[in-house]
Amino acid sequence: MLQDDPLLEGVGAILFDEFHERHLAGDLGLALSLDVQSSLREDLRLVLMSATLDGEKLARFLDAPRLSSEGRSHPVSVSHFPARRDESLEVQARRAVEIALAEHPGDVLVFLPGQREIVRVELALASMLTRDQATPPQPSPAFAREGAIVLPLHGELSVEQQSLALQPDPQGRRRVVLATNVAESSVTLPGVRVVIDSGQAREPRYDPNSGFSRLDIASISQASADQRAGRAGRVAEGWTYRLWPQSQRLEPQRRAEIAQVELAALALELAAWGSYDLRFVDAPPPGALSAARDLLQRLGALDATLAITALGKHMLVLGTHPRLSAMLLSARGDEDRALACD
Repeated sequence: MLQDDPLLEGVGAILFDEFHERHLAGDLGLALSLDVQSSLREDLRLVLMSATLDGEKLARFLDAPRLSSEGRSHPVSVSHFPARRDESLEVQARRAVEIALAEHPGDVLVFLPGQREIVRVELALASMLTRDQATPPQPSPAFAREGAIVLPLHGELSVEQQSLALQPDPQGRRRVVLATNVAESSVTLPGVRVVIDSGQAREPRYDPNSGFSRLDIASISQASADQRAGRAGRVAEGWTYRLWPQSQRLEPQRRAEIAQVELAALALELAAWGSYDLRFVDAPPPGALSAARDLLQRLGALDATLAITALGKHMLVLGTHPRLSAMLLSARGDEDRALACD
């Protein structure tokens, strides 16, 4: 919207929610919004929100007031549930789920790094929930026994499958929801009284061998751990089991994506904007930004003066990584287009 209409006709305020996640798109959106505010729309209001924000730092950066709301939450008991010797994550998570179901009321929310781990834990729980039955466990969206149902929650599921985790079970059964960090801040799950936190998430990291960013498993920040634990105290007193040793120390805040991903897409956005001199909360690393511009010049998206070309504008519209955009646009004939899409 900013690239197409910098004046933002009809928009009075821009709200950046969950800003502590520090996604590249959020940092870029804020930088562009600040540029619009300073040069075109002094009346434009900008609001940054999060339950675990480094508010003082951002208030100084924005020269803006900081507003705090404690809200309403219930106490959450936090304990650590370390793995046994050579114990896999799925076995450790299964033990924690067994204890949570036996000792505490309400639904159980299990935070896992990604879809692969969700499937493995789901199979481990299927083995637990069907161990008294003659049939072997099979992958399924849900396994039920003795009033408990297991549900996955991640971005690859259909809307219908995701909705099962976002509402109470119509049959009144307790739920064990296996989720990625989409459940950390993006959605609220009703009835959760216990959180089991693996302490891991998949985050983008630049891979110089491929030239792309890839998702690697990394330890979460303390801010994310606090956010996850708070999910157990939304409706009543809750409990959190952390699947890492108490002696392990986490980074206070999540590291900004802009400091650890490949920046070709960012460089193309800045070229289309017509200015590289923007105010970022954390400035793009000069080396990574220079390498991104060199790549865009080799792809034909930027000219010798670093201005965006007609090809670069077409690449930007596609919304993919510039390497992929260049490949898609260079395809000639149906066979090449099909190969590029694959």
